[in-house]
Amino acid sequence: MVVFCSGCASLFGKSNHPYTSEHDPRKQPFVVGIADTLAINLWRDPELSTETTVRPDGTITVPLVGEVHAAGKTAAQLTTEIREKVGRYVKDAIVTVAVRQVNSYRFTVAGNVGHPGVFNSPYYVTISEAIALAGGPTHYADSDRMVLVRTDPGGKTRRIPIDYDAILEGDAPQQDIVVLAGDTLYVP
Repeated sequence: MVVFCSGCASLFGKSNHPYTSEHDPRKQPFVVGIADTLAINLWRDPELSTETTVRPDGTITVPLVGEVHAAGKTAAQLTTEIREKVGRYVKDAIVTVAVRQVNSYRFTVAGNVGHPGVFNSPYYVTISEAIALAGGPTHYADSDRMVLVRTDPGGKTRRIPIDYDAILEGDAPQQDIVVLAGDTLYVP
């Protein structure tokens, strides 16, 4: 019996993958992405305030300033940059940048789930939440052998094993990691 169980470690949620070292964006400021909507306010100057959407090239247009690259920056970083640029024209400019709508956080759930597809959420979701958004595993699903396909910033693609059954049973809560934008969760 011991030989059988050692060969079936994934059935019990015991993968060697370092789940706790996976990036958790909830612990850091939100990074603006393509298609996010931003509100830029210039205090006491409403005609220079605007709401804008980050274009596919990662830029936004700001009145008086022109093009500003926004994708990959936090709201605080954009506030500083826009304040400096607006300050060339407006003395003592007070600028705020707020993310009004998150559209850049998209991920895919594919395979044997009720509603496979591309999902968008205004907040970060975990593996179990992503599966719930996709309608849960079908009765054909092999839910103890899911794979999260993730591309690192350097372009390297990784396959992270997920035992959904072990997550639900409480045997592998560390596997219920945050799904990142661009991830694909495959349910065989």
